[in-house]
Amino acid sequence: MGSAAPWHKKGVQMNVNGEIRPNDEIIELTANIDDMTGEELGLALEEILKAGAVDVYMLPAIMKKNRPGTILNVLTREDKREAVIRAVFKNTNTIGVREKLMQRYVLKREMDHVETPLGAVSLKRSEGYGVRREKPEHDDMVKIAAENDMTLMEVKDLVKSCMIKKAAGKT
Repeated sequence: MGSAAPWHKKGVQMNVNGEIRPNDEIIELTANIDDMTGEELGLALEEILKAGAVDVYMLPAIMKKNRPGTILNVLTREDKREAVIRAVFKNTNTIGVREKLMQRYVLKREMDHVETPLGAVSLKRSEGYGVRREKPEHDDMVKIAAENDMTLMEVKDLVKSCMIKKAAGKT
């Protein structure tokens, strides 16, 4: 092995000198869109996600002739690229899609749960590069709030309290 591990290989985070390197590759697709309503754009976003996109977001922009428009950004994996590009063309009025292969830094992710008096709530954990994060699953908290006539903030407070108790029990 040479003096540095290749940074372009998936999963490699540091070279032997301890320098942080990307640990993932992702394809970014970008398209300019005009003459579509907000409702049409929302449906397009859903369909592009169904086709296998990792993430989709849209930004407002001023296009040619000072017309309002939208810049569509899609992140996808190599194996889903063709299906996602087809979904972009099928569900938007764009006439072109730009592609860029990108290196990215990604925290390791895992799921856990915390028990509350009102039921279990999934926890999303992420860590790496010297940081550790834990976040309750929003949809689980919304469900508990609806089933128990509580506000989302009340459920968040309950879940955080249970997370603290769980962490204290582990130490």
